Amino acid sequence: MAQDDLSDDDIRRLLTASRRIALVGASARPDRPSHGVMRFLLGRGYDVVPVNPGLAGQTLHGRRVVARLAGIEGPVDLVDIFRRSAEAGRAVDEAIAIGAKAVWMQLGVIDQAARDRARAAGLVAVMDRCPAIEIARLGL
Repeated sequence: MAQDDLSDDDIRRLLTASRRIALVGASARPDRPSHGVMRFLLGRGYDVVPVNPGLAGQTLHGRRVVARLAGIEGPVDLVDIFRRSAEAGRAVDEAIAIGAKAVWMQLGVIDQAARDRARAAGLVAVMDRCPAIEIARLGL
């Protein structure tokens, strides 16, 4: 079960208010969850910016990949993190630095200290959940 204390209404508000999502750990491999989630989010009308230093400059699902969050031009509503728990904190800190409104750590990605830093900086922070699952579950 989710490792956070957000209600369904909190999640619903976040997902309906967010339009631009940076997807950290985007993959070109169709068998990777980040690949499918990115495709799903694009299909739902979100503006998704893939982030992966190893793929920077390439295109995924028609979107140009950037190396880091700092390389994204313009505002970011939500940073969706597909990284190991031990690496999630760095992405959260970068999200805070670029002024993102929220961070979302994917299923199995748990870093309570990073979540607490994000919340202390005024961001909404979700942990151990998947937005694609939540969108379907909440009927959004």
